[in-house]
Amino acid sequence: MNPRVSFLCCCVSIAAAAAPPVESQAREFAAQYQRPAKGLAPDAPERVALGRQLFFDPRLSASGIVSCATCHNPALSWGDGLPRAVGHSMKTLGRRSPTVLNAGWGGPFMWDGRFETLEEQAMGPITSPAEMNMAAGDVLARLSAVEGYRQAFEKNFPGEGVTAKGLASAIAAFERTIVSPPAPFDRWVQGDAAALSDAAKRGFVVFNTKAACSKCHSGWRFTDDSFHDIGVKDADRGRGALKDFEGIEALDHAFKTPTLRDADRRAPFLHDGSEATLEAIVDFYDVGGRARRPSVSSDVQKLSLTAQEKKDLVAFLKTLSSPADAVVPALPR
Repeated sequence: MNPRVSFLCCCVSIAAAAAPPVESQAREFAAQYQRPAKGLAPDAPERVALGRQLFFDPRLSASGIVSCATCHNPALSWGDGLPRAVGHSMKTLGRRSPTVLNAGWGGPFMWDGRFETLEEQAMGPITSPAEMNMAAGDVLARLSAVEGYRQAFEKNFPGEGVTAKGLASAIAAFERTIVSPPAPFDRWVQGDAAALSDAAKRGFVVFNTKAACSKCHSGWRFTDDSFHDIGVKDADRGRGALKDFEGIEALDHAFKTPTLRDADRRAPFLHDGSEATLEAIVDFYDVGGRARRPSVSSDVQKLSLTAQEKKDLVAFLKTLSSPADAVVPALPR
């Protein structure tokens, strides 16, 4: 063999041997995404059951046709699949319905974080004129007229009757049980190397390195529960419009980081539903967002990902989806 060719072949072999396989590269980042060994402290099963009924009951709305599950449908990963939510009188609202998947670990709630607790979040849409349009007194009177609900509230909140506090407590108790089952990614984190394709593993490396997605989409739920202006081109000021945060530049046009769990089942994306697919949202971040203003997070930068890196990143994101396992309850008459 030509000595020069022999030398080149030797160099290629050494380089190939020195390059870490994709499994090893990906494993460097796996530990920080480990699901918690234990779930949240369980509430009383009877209270969860009551909350489940209330969550799916359209009688909580003024129209009698809209329930919490209308915008948070388990078949649509606890969203509604629409670019923007539809509220009372079928009016399109300004923002997309956020998922309540794994919400028990998070907070504050809503795209702008205006509700600190799940209990506040539970009552907010019910009494909002734009959403379910039900005055608190009216919804309590309607529930009190149903014997099955009177009995259930007495069992869960003895001597209190049907109250707004009990209503919020029951719905929040149910929402804390809405937890995504293990996905292929979780099986891989637990040691099953075959659970992810090489493309998904490469995408996971890109997620944690060049694309820097992990700066905001961190932990096992893939969210930092914080608020950032990522450069969406619209007039909605998000958290910056709340009275307590007016004048804070970093919160102007800032919205809560959504979980990436079930991302493949929850298009379209962003608070305004302006990006239709996973490929589109990757392109959005690749160019560093669409808007240029002082409040845009310094973490949002042009990435210059290759076509292959984009495909690998999408392949990884798809491994975060798990099958829906919700049960729709029978409602008291």
